[in-house]
Amino acid sequence: MNPSLPPPLPPAVDALAAEWERAWPQALAAWSKFTRLRAPKFCLTREEAAAEGLTSSFAMIRLHDQAIVVSIPEVVTCGVQGFAVEVLAHEIGHHVLAPARLSDHARCLARMRWALPTVEQHAPMVANLYTDLLINDRLQRSANLRLAEVYLQLGKDEQASGAVWALYTRIYEILWRLERGSLKGGKIDDRIEGDAWLGSRLVRSFARDWLDGAGRFACLLLPHLLEDQASQARLEKWFDTRNACNGGDPTGLTVEDPDERSGAIHPAADPALTGESDAVETDQTQPTQAPQNVGKNQPSRGQHRQPFEYGELLRAVGINLTDHEIAVRYYRERAQPNLVRFPTRRAPDQLDPLPEGLEPWDFGHPLDTVDWIQSVLLSPRIIPGLTTVQRVWGNSPGSTPKTKPLDLDLYVDSSGSMPHPQRLISYLTLAGAIIALSALRTGARVQVTLWSGKHQFESTDGFTRNETEVLRILTGFYGGATAFPIHVLRETFARRRADAPPAHIMVISDDGVSTLFDRDEQGNSGWDVAAAALKKAGGGGTLVLNLPETWDAPDERRPVFQLIRRARDEAGWNVHAVSSWEQLVTFARDFSRMTYADTK
Repeated sequence: MNPSLPPPLPPAVDALAAEWERAWPQALAAWSKFTRLRAPKFCLTREEAAAEGLTSSFAMIRLHDQAIVVSIPEVVTCGVQGFAVEVLAHEIGHHVLAPARLSDHARCLARMRWALPTVEQHAPMVANLYTDLLINDRLQRSANLRLAEVYLQLGKDEQASGAVWALYTRIYEILWRLERGSLKGGKIDDRIEGDAWLGSRLVRSFARDWLDGAGRFACLLLPHLLEDQASQARLEKWFDTRNACNGGDPTGLTVEDPDERSGAIHPAADPALTGESDAVETDQTQPTQAPQNVGKNQPSRGQHRQPFEYGELLRAVGINLTDHEIAVRYYRERAQPNLVRFPTRRAPDQLDPLPEGLEPWDFGHPLDTVDWIQSVLLSPRIIPGLTTVQRVWGNSPGSTPKTKPLDLDLYVDSSGSMPHPQRLISYLTLAGAIIALSALRTGARVQVTLWSGKHQFESTDGFTRNETEVLRILTGFYGGATAFPIHVLRETFARRRADAPPAHIMVISDDGVSTLFDRDEQGNSGWDVAAAALKKAGGGGTLVLNLPETWDAPDERRPVFQLIRRARDEAGWNVHAVSSWEQLVTFARDFSRMTYADTK
């Protein structure tokens, strides 16, 4: 035997994997004869399961690739080797019923986090319990599978039992009309009994609209989660959605659902479940008052999450990214609804083809260039290379103008007066993303420079078509003093080729833009550098500035405002002033129409 090879697997492991593989068609049929899903990955060792991301449980799902992974050794350890159809049908249920999609799983967790103040970290586990209830109830009643026996098997060797497990199993007993305590979930007092009846009604009432019941279920479990430390071991065995979103890219999460916060109510306070016209407040509803009232002064639709909230939600669904990587995703998604066509210039050099004559065709030319009609007219006997000819084409000025997209040279202020885009929404970053992504969409190239104090700047590697690189620069932050990088502007257009497409220079800042006209490290005047850059760019320049509404008043004598007016009146800059950062989004969306409307 080669000592470098792993020891052979016990024959029983291979046999059990084959038995479970044969159970797969029956598990699919438990949902529908039309259900189609690729076969599970059966891991024969714990190391193989860990490589797939399966650690604490004996089965798991992945939503981004619709995969099911089963650890055969853990199946044996947990004693569920005789329930292949039940386990596999349960995992299928996560793909076809709940959560089914990456975005719905994330939306479910978002609702539950509002209902779990101080214990938001338990939202993934609570969501797993909730979706398991929906799936198992359907399989037990409609497919006649033995889910109750599976739970008995999983809990038979456990002595300690907490309130969460007791409540959870009692809900199953009520749903399936089993005798109280038959699933051996632990001690059941009057409080647990009452909550179990509410939970069973919730599961049935929201079986079709399960997302609407997510926040209510979390509120139901909240007081028990705050007190229970003993149920974790049992719950880990069923935690098959722990890493369900790992590797995925759920969308639509920057905006809250309209009823995301309002759905965080205790079932006892929900007339739809109690059957009462007036909700009855109980002691258990008190912990949920905070999340209900948090957004009462906010609009019910169109509420956007802050970047840090978006990041917490991504991490809750199992997507582990850095704050910077999360910010790139956040601003890309926020920018998408506002993307517009970037302005283009008309250049009447689009050419129409003009036939100019014939020349011999031989084997060195492509076969499809042969003009067979003219070849036959010249000689009825076709001899390739001797009697074959091809058409020669020239060009004539066409009537359809050819458009050239403007490149974009964008400078975004990142000084201490600006918000950190990785924590709170930065409208400078969002406006930059809208304009830059619009430029890339039309085939233009973009250079982005983030700047703050002296020696605090970062740029893309010249003009680029790399969307991720552009967003990575935009979502960075310095938070220092204010000093425009004049040398970057100088060098960008000093080395720009004469035949390069026209470029538009844009600066997004506040009155700190005045540093653009200081002297650079070589003693050059910023006015001269800016004038040379505008001339070489050929596409104009815009200063987008957050200024008080009186900045252009005749009696406004502050030097910084006089300088900005000089840039507009004498240096050829277009100055667009906003009184609040939020107005940058409207400017960014309308930029092409406002400045280049004659190109349409």
